[in-house]
Parts: sequence; C-alpha cells; structure tokens
Amino acid sequence: MSGLLLRLAGPLQSWGERSAFTPVRDTAPFPTRSALIGMFAAAEGIGRGEANLDRYRDLRLTVRVDRPGVRLVDYHTVGGGFPKDRTAATSQGSNKGAAVITRRHYLSDAVFVVAVTAADETIRRLADALTRPHWAPYLGRRSCVPDEPFLLRRHVDDPEEELRTRVPLSRTAPPIKDGDGQEAGTIPVDFLWEQPPPAGESEQPVPVDVIDINDVPVSFAQHGRSHTGRRLNRTQLPVPRSLAGPPQTLMQRLIDYAHLEESA
Repeated sequence: MSGLLLRLAGPLQSWGERSAFTPVRDTAPFPTRSALIGMFAAAEGIGRGEANLDRYRDLRLTVRVDRPGVRLVDYHTVGGGFPKDRTAATSQGSNKGAAVITRRHYLSDAVFVVAVTAADETIRRLADALTRPHWAPYLGRRSCVPDEPFLLRRHVDDPEEELRTRVPLSRTAPPIKDGDGQEAGTIPVDFLWEQPPPAGESEQPVPVDVIDINDVPVSFAQHGRSHTGRRLNRTQLPVPRSLAGPPQTLMQRLIDYAHLEESA
C-alpha cells in the first residue's frame, strides 16, 4: 500500500451532497468521495455511463482541512426572457417555458489536502492520469478550477503520516497566548478519516465526531445517478507549527515540498 497527495484549492469549490437536480444546489463542507472518484474517472477518460466504480472501491481517502472557507450563495437563472423553445429542456424532451432559478452554494477560499491510499499499482495508475488527465479536473463544478500545485506528490509510503507531519499548511500559525492550552510547537487542525483516526501521543483519547454522509457513488449515469452512505470520523490533531507560515511564503513552501519527490 502507498498513496498520493492532492491539494484542493481555488477561489471557489462546491461539493454537492445530492444526486438529483434541486432548486438549492448545496455544498458539503469538505470534498465528497463521489466528487473525488468522479475526478479520478474523468482523468482516466472514463465517461459517466461507462464507469466501473468497483475499480475505486478500495481507495482510502483522508482529508486535512487547511482552510474551511466561507460559504457563498449564487442566485442563478437560466433561460429567462426567451421563447419557450429556447428555454431550459426537460427530461421529457420539451422545454420549461420559463427561467430556471437555482441558488448554488460554494466554498470560497477553502483549501483541503487529500491523502489517497491504495495498492501501489492503483496509485501509479491514478498518478499518471492526474498528471496527464483526459478531462481536466475541477473542484466539484466545472467552473471551479483548481490552483497549482494540484498533485502535490505522486507516491509516498504513508500519505496520512505526511498530512500530519510534513505537508505545508495553507494558513498562518495563530499566536500563542499564555494559558491557552496549546503546545508551543503545534497547532490544531481538523481531519476527516474513513477509518478510526490514530491515537494521540498523550494518554487522553482523541475526541471524535462521527458523521454519516451519503456520498459513495454507485452510478454516474446521467439519468440514473445513485449513492450509498459511509461513516466519517472528524477529529482535531496537532500538527507542527513549522508547517504553517506567512502567506507570501506558501507557494515556495509547496514547491519545495513537491520537489522533494523529484530529488528522492
């Protein structure tokens, strides 16, 4: 087993939790498994109706929340002021005859780093596809283009350990205040685990918030999208303060980290 590391950052992201079109297009507060598997399938050139999703069943995804972002709502209209035959189409082959109004939710200025763990052969296949994608990756919606660097590392032996100890944080370390309970050398960061999180170094158990989410894709077919549920463990772990730094040094820190793989 090994893994790769993705950095999901950009002006806007949107990780929808519902497979059906609704007037309110929400976003989860973190990247969903469905969106990430869709990204991998698109990079490999697998269309919606041809995706054999069993090939992604054994992927283990761990998310580090560098910046949760700010929720933004866009009042969105399609087809207003046109003759009926030029308005939005219906699933029955007709036209709606009026504007379609939706409220689309986004995360603004969010940053997540995702550890993808799987068999070595699977990681090599995904890394090759993400390096030269058939269809360009996006952050939940096609309008949400990812920042660079996107694929931070193609191969690491323990990607979850990298998240906790080595991957640069896209935030500034908060000042340490007397009596605030922080360890001088660490800062708390939120993580989302598909398996029980690692135990902390102290004797105290790590508090865990268990989340049930319906985001495991069964089918991406245009008229037959379906999902099942999974359970996530959300917790906060200390990471070295040295991983954070002023915004003006972030890009250089990320580039230096990515280049460690080339020099290894």
